[in-house]
Amino acid sequence: MPVEIALPVEVALLDALVPSLLFAFIAAGIASLILDWIFVRYEIYRYLWYPALFRLALFICLFAVLGLCIY
Repeated sequence: MPVEIALPVEVALLDALVPSLLFAFIAAGIASLILDWIFVRYEIYRYLWYPALFRLALFICLFAVLGLCIY
């Protein structure tokens, strides 16, 4: 007997269907902003070679983890 895996589908938001990854994108953005504020406050960015690239990589990693949790 094959096991069927139900993937999350679109979510109805104000009569518009949005992908469930939109919420992961928003959560990753908020988490990235909070971590960015912490890194600026404790001056962690001065130890990094290219802070903008680190910010982008941090957001992508957070989004990937949240996306994998959904699917």
